[in-house]
Amino acid sequence: MTEKEAQIKDRASELRLLFEVSQALNGAASELGDHLEEALALMAKYAGMMRGAFYMINPGGEIVMEAAYGLNSSERKRARYRLGEGVIGRVTETGQPMVVPNVSQEPLFLNRTKARDLKKEDVAFICVPIILDGRPIGAISADRLFADGVRLEEDMRLLTVLASLIARAVGVRRDFSARHEAMLEENRRLQAILNQNFKLGQLVGQSKALRNILEEVAQVAATNVTVLIRGESGTGKEMIAGLIHSNSLRAGQPFIKVNCAALPEGLVESELFGHERGAFTGAVSGRKGRFEMAHGGTLFLDEVGDMSLATQAKLLRVLQEKEFERVGGGDTIKVDVRLLAATNRDLEKMAEEGRFRMDLYYRLSVFPLSLPPLRKRVEDVMELAENFARKFSADPDKPARISAEACRLLRAYEWPGNIRELENVIERAMVLCGPEGGIEARHLPSWLQGRQDEKEPKTLDEAVAALERRLINEALEATGGHVTQAAARLGLTERKMSLRMEKYDIDYRPFRAKK
Repeated sequence: MTEKEAQIKDRASELRLLFEVSQALNGAASELGDHLEEALALMAKYAGMMRGAFYMINPGGEIVMEAAYGLNSSERKRARYRLGEGVIGRVTETGQPMVVPNVSQEPLFLNRTKARDLKKEDVAFICVPIILDGRPIGAISADRLFADGVRLEEDMRLLTVLASLIARAVGVRRDFSARHEAMLEENRRLQAILNQNFKLGQLVGQSKALRNILEEVAQVAATNVTVLIRGESGTGKEMIAGLIHSNSLRAGQPFIKVNCAALPEGLVESELFGHERGAFTGAVSGRKGRFEMAHGGTLFLDEVGDMSLATQAKLLRVLQEKEFERVGGGDTIKVDVRLLAATNRDLEKMAEEGRFRMDLYYRLSVFPLSLPPLRKRVEDVMELAENFARKFSADPDKPARISAEACRLLRAYEWPGNIRELENVIERAMVLCGPEGGIEARHLPSWLQGRQDEKEPKTLDEAVAALERRLINEALEATGGHVTQAAARLGLTERKMSLRMEKYDIDYRPFRAKK
């Protein structure tokens, strides 16, 4: 084969490589990693390169390997560099390519993957930057068995073209993510507007404890004061936060919610404050944080006690200065946000133990609200149960009947999971009783039914009391909660019936309209 024929063949292989890489990266709008693996494999196939790797800058400013060919998983994990460190770090920092004719003779080459035996292999190493919008975002590298200078220059030229294709794919993915995020943000904005008219739901009840809370909500809603809502899990903290917002001067503005316990520690800061494009791997577009989304409205931080101390410090600054910077950004962003926070933790004890900042605690608890557990709202249990029965009924206008014995068991239970637990119990019971039936004791969970045994009388007086209670409940159930008719069935005057109902804490209302 003549030299000219060899050049033509090389040129054809190069064009074929560029075409197939372009085709592979063409589908990289959503998932880039798999396409990069394919591109590196094509590079090895057509260009005769031993190994190839693709690097990106992560959120901490460290350069990590995102895709590779010819390297195993443990070798990939070891490939981590700081900007300016080694060949990879220098190329990524300066944006200038490097060609190392023999890695065993180059002190800057760190061989961090341990994939090369520098004593046995005469390996050349080529590394070029991946540049997007005028700045390096990573690098692509390749190994080749020892070659002359002309061959290495050709390899560098080819890698530069491939890096350009990869940069374009990253840009496409950035645009795709930006449009997708814009759609999600618009959806969240519209959803926030719809949520302004939410139903009271879990705030059903007439107990004094609930009325006291609603009075405090009425007092604080019209102000801009930061509120710390405290209470056990399932007591309705998010409902109270929504009620405060919907009755405030910010009611027409966004109501943004963040569950701090549901976010991985590495994402909390980005979620709250947003990030600039290229701030970390996967940050292919800039994104607003929840503080920016809530501008002019209310931000609700649920489970605020689960924040790390580092995030607590940043949150404190926003509360004090009303400003912050996005992750990876230098511009200061000012916001007008009312903050509501909630927790089921003992923040005072956490502060004493150094797990929660005392200065942040004081900032959050300007107006503390303590929600009572359901066991201290016994008089609300049946009204809540009926509300949930209507919610889960196939025909809300014809709610399921709840038997007297089921009522007694529901009222006797202490509900450690509070309103959320009660809702789950009623939903389950509605499934078991069917569309035409009523909720009986047997439809309740076994652990709740077991409480019947705890009430077995041990003395004659207890037995008489248990019998009286059962007969009164049965009479009320039979008469649909009409006290006069129930008294007549039992041969009692209405006055005596009322006294016995008061003695046994029996409420006629759950029996109404169930006939």
